[in-house]
Amino acid sequence: MRRWLIKHSVRLFLRLAARLCKAGQVGERIMDGLGRLAARQRNVRPTSDPVELGRTWQRAFPLPNQVPVTHTTDRTAFAEIHTRCPLRGTGDVKACYRMMAYDRAFVAPAGALFEVLESQATPGITVCKVAIHAAQGEKK
Repeated sequence: MRRWLIKHSVRLFLRLAARLCKAGQVGERIMDGLGRLAARQRNVRPTSDPVELGRTWQRAFPLPNQVPVTHTTDRTAFAEIHTRCPLRGTGDVKACYRMMAYDRAFVAPAGALFEVLESQATPGITVCKVAIHAAQGEKK
């Protein structure tokens, strides 16, 4: 029951976020604010370890198995977002970018940069692929 509730709550949140982000930059500001708030609540701290960056980013979500870290390099964690996005297949990558303000804001206190490599908004793509980079010049 708990898992079902989380899954459906996430779906509702994503639908609302997608609507706001389709409408424009107000949605991006809201997502940024929510990401900063979540990072504060989860006590995100600076790190240059890419494994820890991946784990930190996963803490932004209620179901970490939906956002697996696939591999790391000396300064980057690569991951996927399996949760179905309401923007899937729409071609609206600008709205996707605005929605991902949450992720960028969440990892910023860790000293990381968040990059979308592939977006579900792109027709034919069903999983987002992302990279969480340690701040430039820092290494594990």
